[in-house]
Amino acid sequence: QVQLVESGGGLVQDGDSLRLSCAASGRPLSWYSMAWFRQAPGKEREFVAATNWDGGSTYYSGSVKGRFTISRDNAKNTVYLQMNSLKPEDTAVYYCAAQTGAPRDWEMKYSYNYWGQGTQVQVSS
Repeated sequence: QVQLVESGGGLVQDGDSLRLSCAASGRPLSWYSMAWFRQAPGKEREFVAATNWDGGSTYYSGSVKGRFTISRDNAKNTVYLQMNSLKPEDTAVYYCAAQTGAPRDWEMKYSYNYWGQGTQVQVSS
């Protein structure tokens, strides 16, 4: 199975940028569609962005589209989430997730087989 470790979170101000990384080990990253989810205190974990195995297809939630960019480097076994124009409402723990098999139901938590432990992002106003 694949292990996922997120990094890059931190405390930033409204309007700042941040890049998250998700390093995979144990299996080639190219075997998986990958996604980022986030969970704010007291809220459900929600979909942020997803990409297919080679990065050729991407999909975003409406709340981040145009501000966030998901990308991947399979040679480095790493997925990224570039977050620009951050807002206080982006404050959450961000998780990366891996999906085996054909790409499907990218917004649904249940369609992902492996999860990282998360990295905290806090945006101050």
